[in-house]
Amino acid sequence: MIFSTYQKMKALGILGINRRNADYIRLYNPRSHFPLVDDKLRTKELAQHAGLPVPELYEVVHIEHQVPLLAQALQKYTQFVIKPAQGSGGDGIIVITGKRKNRYLKSNGSLISQEELEHHVSNILSGMYSLGGHPDKALIEYCVQFDPLFDEVSYRGVPDIRIIVFLGYPVMGMIRLPTRQSQGKANLHQGAVGVGIDMATGKTRNGVWQNQITESHPDTDNDIDGLQLPQWDKLLEMAARCYELTGLGYLGVDIVLDKTKGPLILELNARPGLSIQIANRLGLLPRLQKIENLPIYSTNPLERVAFCKGINL
Repeated sequence: MIFSTYQKMKALGILGINRRNADYIRLYNPRSHFPLVDDKLRTKELAQHAGLPVPELYEVVHIEHQVPLLAQALQKYTQFVIKPAQGSGGDGIIVITGKRKNRYLKSNGSLISQEELEHHVSNILSGMYSLGGHPDKALIEYCVQFDPLFDEVSYRGVPDIRIIVFLGYPVMGMIRLPTRQSQGKANLHQGAVGVGIDMATGKTRNGVWQNQITESHPDTDNDIDGLQLPQWDKLLEMAARCYELTGLGYLGVDIVLDKTKGPLILELNARPGLSIQIANRLGLLPRLQKIENLPIYSTNPLERVAFCKGINL
């Protein structure tokens, strides 16, 4: 039974976690470069220096002494996002979409007081949500207003686009759509929908929800296939440029589509998950091997994008 399953996965070109770690992350991602993406503040600064668009940074809370000053610092913002600089998987992120008297309205519709918000920031500083539990920083940034394209296929939160980039070549992509179960977060493990993307056209395919193939969003019941992502070439170029930005050969690039600001790089991941294969119903391995077998690698992001679109990866 186990052997049969292994043979089926091999035939589909499915990349498993052990092979991902040994043959791709270990070989192509120098550990000395991990801090460039594990710390979202450093990632944001790198992207801005390279001319890549990111959500505007409002405030950074470095130490506990700054926490009591938050109320005054946040007075001019009605919407914002609080996140740990070294968090992962969406943990510790609070999205504020408005104010109700002396309380903040969260994206899931609940209210949070100033004291609760400050307590959450203190937890971030203590390392509660950081990789390895190390002391952290709290970032307060622009709250993305998602593109109207997603109005009918998302629940409250902001959908994002994950693109796997290998040696600078964008090889596979998916959209992660928030649901009621995921509490508005674009995280598949928390219940978001993963939707595959045709790399040549930027159109969505069927998706996966709770490891089951689905053609519609579980909360809105609207179709999720056949959506045309705007500025698809620009999205691919932004993702491809992140190779030079970080020096990481195997990389996950998360991009959001803002209705007025266009595509924004949200974060980068040196250990991107493998569920993108389920969303696309395609294995990553043949695509990675096709890039590995190239006689020469292009140093031009636009050429790399054209190559991937041309062979319809």
